[in-house]
Order: sequence, then C-alpha cells, then structure tokens
Amino acid sequence: MANELELSGNQYKDTFLAGLWRENPVFRLLLGMCPTLAVTTALKPALTMGYSVIFVLLCSNIVVSLMRNLLKPHLRILMFTLTIATFVTIVDIFLKAFQPEMSAMLGPYVPLIIVNCIIICRAEVCASKNGLGVSIIDALGMGIGFTLALSVLGAIREIFSTGKIFEIQIMPDWFVPCAAMAMPAGAFITLGMLLGLVNLISKRKS
Repeated sequence: MANELELSGNQYKDTFLAGLWRENPVFRLLLGMCPTLAVTTALKPALTMGYSVIFVLLCSNIVVSLMRNLLKPHLRILMFTLTIATFVTIVDIFLKAFQPEMSAMLGPYVPLIIVNCIIICRAEVCASKNGLGVSIIDALGMGIGFTLALSVLGAIREIFSTGKIFEIQIMPDWFVPCAAMAMPAGAFITLGMLLGLVNLISKRKS
C-alpha cells in the first residue's frame, strides 16, 4: 500500500510539473496560439484568459474522467465539445455579468475556448484514459502553465508598450514606449524570443 501511495504521489508530481515546463502548452507544445497572441497586450487580459482556461480545463477534465467508461469511440469528440461548451458558456456569462469591460476586451476569444486545442487535447490524452485524481492534477498543471506563459507575454508587452503594469508606472521617465509591442508584430516578436530562450535553457539542461 505504501509503495502504491508513493507511486501515485510521484505520478501526480510528474503530471503537474509537466504542464509547467516539460509539456508547457505554449512554450513546448505550441498549443492555443490564437489567444496567446491576441489577448496578451497587457497582463490583466492575459490573466483573465488564463483563469478562464483553468476553470474550463479543470471542469471538463473532471466530467470527461467521470464518464470515460461510458464514452463510445464515434461519439467521444462530440461529448468532449459539448462538455467544454457548457463550461465556456458559464465563463462567458460570468464575465459579461461581473466583468463587462474585460468581456468586451477579450471579445470572441472567450467563446473560442471551446475549440482550444489544449482543452480538447487533455480530454482526449488524459481525462478519457485516467482516473479523477490524475485528471485534476493534469488540468491544474496545464492550466497554470498556460496562464504563466500568457502572463509573461502580457507583462513584457505591457511594460514595453506603456511603461506600466496594472496601470502602475514602473519604467523611468526617460523611457520611450514602443507602440509596436501592443500590435500583432509585438506578440510574434515576444513569443519568438521567449521560445528561443526556452529552447536554449532546455538544451543546456539536457
């Protein structure tokens, strides 16, 4: 029994840490690129999108894991999509009710969580094949990893485009904001540099 618990503990740890670094959805798997590039003009929308994805990913993984033994091969993608759409609708309504400005800022990218490759991928690869515990840990690891990646992108772009973060001035008076960082070009440049940095760190570790 002790060995089984130790094995489960190691499995949970590896599963969680994989989403943070080894299989980070953005920096390693290159999934969810649409919201990654579109909503990272500032830290706040990046965090909001990240929290939304964590909620949807966690809830959908739980439901898919619970019904995994009832899934039929020809219906599984349909069931995944319907499950994900339910929780995305909850997030969309919540943002419109309590965060209307943020809802307007994120625009169509909240409903597009339904077809986010990260969530469908984890439902297919993990939740449909594993128990509740592993599915929850996997969702948290992948969701937090995605949120951290978006936050880093959003923070860098906001600082260099405005000199501020969360509306707080952090750059010195002589700093000249770079408007391009708030544009699509800034998203591609920042993401490319971060991907290069991640690959460099990975090669040095290996």
